[in-house]
Amino acid sequence: MFIAQEKLQSNIAEYVIYMYQVEDMIRAYRFDIDKIRENIIRPQVKSEAFENEAVKWYEELIAEMKSRGLEKKGHLHRLGEVITELIYLHNTLKDVVEDKKYLGLLEAANENVEAFQKKSDLGSLHMIEVCFQALYMKLLLKLQGKEVGAESEAAFDTMRIILAYLTKAYHQMKAGDMSMFQKEK
Repeated sequence: MFIAQEKLQSNIAEYVIYMYQVEDMIRAYRFDIDKIRENIIRPQVKSEAFENEAVKWYEELIAEMKSRGLEKKGHLHRLGEVITELIYLHNTLKDVVEDKKYLGLLEAANENVEAFQKKSDLGSLHMIEVCFQALYMKLLLKLQGKEVGAESEAAFDTMRIILAYLTKAYHQMKAGDMSMFQKEK
């Protein structure tokens, strides 16, 4: 909960990936708040007040996931909103501003994104969603102790760089700095 709040303010891409992990952890504990409290919250939180706050946060996530039918797959509505904002920002930088640096990053990553999308059977997901799925999969592989080959690492890197660029632009935009929307002359 505290990590999520910090990431929401400081790094929106890390926030999305962290919340994907929280969703999967909730599913792994079969939505059982007592198991989550015992295995996740208590080892991390030393104060009863913070523990109660964390339990409330997880209970709200559990309720939302259940009410939206996310027991097996899918993502919280709040994550969908963030992804939608990032897609709008992506489209603006690409099509309206025609940001040369961003266009170069997209060109460098396009083949890797398409290959990952096809290999992972992600259908018609938007490029930005595919990048998030790819980086989350990389995180899961690392957590399982599996090695990521040099070629895959390079492919993931092109997607990471796109999300890093978008993240910087997103936080600038949220802070009221609209300079990224000025067309280069």
